[in-house]
Amino acid sequence: MNDHSLIDEFLNYLNYERHFSPHTAKCYSADLAQFCQFLTSETADAGTRFAGAQLADTQLDGGGSSFQAQQAANGSGGQTATTIAETTDLRRKLLEIDVDDVRRFLAYLAKQDYSKSTTARKLATLRSFYKFCLRRSYIESNPLVSIRTPKQEKRLPKFLEIDQINRLLNTPDETTVLGSRDKAMFEVLYSTGIRVSELVDLNLVDVDETAQCIRVRGKGKKQRTAPVGPTALGAIDRYMQLRNADPRSADFDKDALFVNKHGKRLSTRSVRRKLDKYLAQAGLDTSVSPHTLRHSFATHMLNNGADLRGVQELLGHQSISTTQVYTHLTSARLKSAYDAAHPRS
Repeated sequence: MNDHSLIDEFLNYLNYERHFSPHTAKCYSADLAQFCQFLTSETADAGTRFAGAQLADTQLDGGGSSFQAQQAANGSGGQTATTIAETTDLRRKLLEIDVDDVRRFLAYLAKQDYSKSTTARKLATLRSFYKFCLRRSYIESNPLVSIRTPKQEKRLPKFLEIDQINRLLNTPDETTVLGSRDKAMFEVLYSTGIRVSELVDLNLVDVDETAQCIRVRGKGKKQRTAPVGPTALGAIDRYMQLRNADPRSADFDKDALFVNKHGKRLSTRSVRRKLDKYLAQAGLDTSVSPHTLRHSFATHMLNNGADLRGVQELLGHQSISTTQVYTHLTSARLKSAYDAAHPRS
């Protein structure tokens, strides 16, 4: 067995058994590549030579299933963990690490000024990898059992106020195919709170106008049903009327709900570019992302009395603790309102 096949095996497990998104799998690949470089470098500082580690700290789309494919997708001319594997006994090094090796890696990350959130993600990658190795009986004990995840700063999610949402949603030109498409996309994002990756994955058959809901394929290919409001459904209907009237529509993707000007399924990056354009036109903060619409959905729902468990289900969160961040947000707003209004605050 080649040294790098152990990581290939793990990445294939993520892709085909756990159904991780290509983006997540690519981040895991880059994190493991950095750890491989750290293990095989004469000093921890030599790890800075590995360009592939930068993959995990940027926004990425796509990606293959193998470790070699992940590194090829990087497009870097630098040294890759695969070439390291061909010249070193990397498999042995990976399977023989102990808690001190992990601590030295964490010290290296701290020296490179990685944020706590990035360090926590890299640590989560290693936890997942060594749990996998333990389940496959490649190791007798998990070297990360006693390692604690660094405590992270609590950052409240950014959201748009209702009047800002209205300005954004009223900006696209509904009289054109592309404008009506963009209007429908943003209406759906705000109406349902789905992720942008889930939005571009929607098919025509996923929209049920009668039941006023859409079928969503979330993380890990888990399906859920999300209610969608009549305003968003009306925007979809207007878009489909204009799309079907396009003389080229016969050549459009027959499955995808949202397609680009060439009739191909939209990418998450394209959605972000469209959003940037309309934010600028509406005079809104251009640092807002499609995910901000998801945050806005959750915040507005809770502000208007929605149940936390219900919002958890709508967002497709596995753990309610992930949803609870929005209660901190609404509590902060209530406290601010109290301080501003109460005469003895």
